[in-house]
Amino acid sequence: MNEKNGNGGHVPQRIKEFREILEISAFDLAKETDIPYETYCKYENGDLDIPISVLYTIANHLGTDVTVLLTGEEARMDSAAVCRKGKGVQIQRYPGYEFSSLAYNFKHRTIEPLLVSLDSSKPNAGAVSHSGQEFNYVVEGQVKVIVGKSEHILSPGDSIYFDARIPHGQSAVNGSAQFLTIIQE
Repeated sequence: MNEKNGNGGHVPQRIKEFREILEISAFDLAKETDIPYETYCKYENGDLDIPISVLYTIANHLGTDVTVLLTGEEARMDSAAVCRKGKGVQIQRYPGYEFSSLAYNFKHRTIEPLLVSLDSSKPNAGAVSHSGQEFNYVVEGQVKVIVGKSEHILSPGDSIYFDARIPHGQSAVNGSAQFLTIIQE
């Protein structure tokens, strides 16, 4: 997971630094989070993209907010947090799949709203699954959403709500697309 907001750090490096400050071995953190050790090492070395659900699990086990891992700063707001257009924390997940965290500055979030940008000229990301539920609302372009064995083509104004434990994935249809996703863990 590579940051694009230019604040000088990377998420995997922050995880490693946080873990080392807390004197937790990589093996122990992998075990505590039910992540295979080899996979965890790839996450921490930046060799494998870290799914957002895994970021939440790691943050929880490190006793911090996911915002700290994303930005290097503590979330500050507890009554309301405004995110101006284009000002969310930009994270590139995979080539052609990037998201902007829209509530990164709100403490103790129970949902994660993200604006996702897709590019159909890039290879599709594989299916993912995580705990909780997920809502996708298409803002522009067309988005193909696969949930389990079902495939749905969504246009602007269309939405889908699903059990995020089912393997799922999104891709742009013919060009670029954007959708709002709200993830509840």
